[in-house]
Amino acid sequence: MVYELFADSGSTKTDWLLMIDGEAMGRLRSQGINPYILDEHEIEQILEKEVRPELPEVQFDRISFYGAGCRPESAGILCSALKKYFNAEQYIVDSDILGAARLLCKNQAGIVGILGTGANSCFYDGTRTVENISPLGYILGDEGSGAALGKRLIGDVYKHQLPADICADFLDTYKLSVAEILQRTYRSPLPNRFLASFAPFLNRHRGNSAIHDLLVDEFQSFFRRNICL
Repeated sequence: MVYELFADSGSTKTDWLLMIDGEAMGRLRSQGINPYILDEHEIEQILEKEVRPELPEVQFDRISFYGAGCRPESAGILCSALKKYFNAEQYIVDSDILGAARLLCKNQAGIVGILGTGANSCFYDGTRTVENISPLGYILGDEGSGAALGKRLIGDVYKHQLPADICADFLDTYKLSVAEILQRTYRSPLPNRFLASFAPFLNRHRGNSAIHDLLVDEFQSFFRRNICL
């Protein structure tokens, strides 16, 4: 039997797919595993507690992990952690944008974009990514991402740039003081996840003209600064 394990990971969640002889036999979801943000111990804790117990004790033919932050300088951390908890003939660790391109375009050329907790985009030639503008992360870039949307929303609420009813609903929903916002953003782990957690609020109010304009502006910024060059 041929056992394969595939993972598609962002900074917030990771979707795992177990395939046996080419058939999907199991799915699970864990926390996001981004080796650019998490250290090896934190990654190992997620694998040990959330992933390994849910999968069979077998020799895998291949484990393929496509994720945010899986750049050449950081992918080795994740590969080492995978080897600690899984036996496999082959380990593949590469970027989420390459995984998305291979899934969407197969062997055809195309432009691919990802909007999740972070953002990314590339031109894919049917085999590999040949052009990629660095998204620069949630502080310097990631336009259109959940983190960028959350950052924009928080700023507009606390600087009174949105209608009073929207601001009031935000404050009533989350009950966060300015001090708590600053603590979670600047002094706590995983601030990108925290910022992206406000995306459902934007979705709930997307019919409001001010929120609609905010969303359109951010998504246009993603295309303008990352793709339409």
